[in-house]
Amino acid sequence: MAAYRFVVSGRVQGVGYRYFALKEAQALGLAGYARNLDDGRVEVVAEGADSALASLEGRLKEGPSFARVEAVEKAATADRGDQGFHIR
Repeated sequence: MAAYRFVVSGRVQGVGYRYFALKEAQALGLAGYARNLDDGRVEVVAEGADSALASLEGRLKEGPSFARVEAVEKAATADRGDQGFHIR
């Protein structure tokens, strides 16, 4: 099991991005959370199987239809032991 912190920039707040991340992460069986950051970016912390995390990263780069993703920063992080995926 691996864990990553993704920070997504662009037009990602006010366009349903966190709910998009929630739906995608749940479909992939990942645990973690998505939250808005004060600087206009969205943080997604997810843990689970490497293949599922790779799929999530690809989907985060696409985003929902009203979003405009400019960049996705990825950094390994420690497993948090979360149960399920949540919006904060």
